[in-house]
Amino acid sequence: MNSIHWFARLKILLRGDPEQMFAELLRSDRRAMIDYCLIICVGCGLYGFTVGIWRAPVQSLYTALKFPLLIFLTAAGNGLLNGMLAQVLGSGLSFRQTFLAVLMSFAIAAVILGGLSPVTLLVVLNAPPLGSDRNVTGHSVVLLTHVFLIAYAGILANRHLLRLLTRSSGGYGQARRILLSWLAGNLLLGSQLAWVLRPFFGSPRLAVQFFRHDPLRGNFYEAVGHALIRVFF
Repeated sequence: MNSIHWFARLKILLRGDPEQMFAELLRSDRRAMIDYCLIICVGCGLYGFTVGIWRAPVQSLYTALKFPLLIFLTAAGNGLLNGMLAQVLGSGLSFRQTFLAVLMSFAIAAVILGGLSPVTLLVVLNAPPLGSDRNVTGHSVVLLTHVFLIAYAGILANRHLLRLLTRSSGGYGQARRILLSWLAGNLLLGSQLAWVLRPFFGSPRLAVQFFRHDPLRGNFYEAVGHALIRVFF
């Protein structure tokens, strides 16, 4: 793989220039998809390592593998739906370009999360340790910190995606409708996939596992609600 292309595309993501990103969509070659997938693997892998390290080193390795997998499954699972919505709502993008646009958005989030990994590592080092009598509180603090930072990265990434859609569709209102329709699908599928692929953080009361033996029990929103109650009430 040509490293110049990899770094050139990384610069495009960091700058967030809609004209350069739109030019990428017009080319939409296979090399671009490979490069953005590589960026997602590196950025999300680094961040995933810090997600699981509070529980155990083995859990950090598991999460470093599963976090990029979650991104790819979400993008692939909603690829056809996003392409259809883009066509119906008049984005001016083909199915291939739609998938690349979503992949670029995830890559931007991956770059942000990779840059935040030292911050999350400091949070883990200062959280109540696993062996203390406050390990449940520590788990909730770490969980909510990651939920907040992942949401923050997602918001920034989608701001750039909105600018790109405005450029391709020719209007802000139309671009906003397309983005909201994509976000609805990505949120519903992505959050439940995250629940099925758990554990990411690891529970202090459960053994370290790559997957839980009951992946379909409960849901993501119920877990976040319980964490909020433990921390604030």
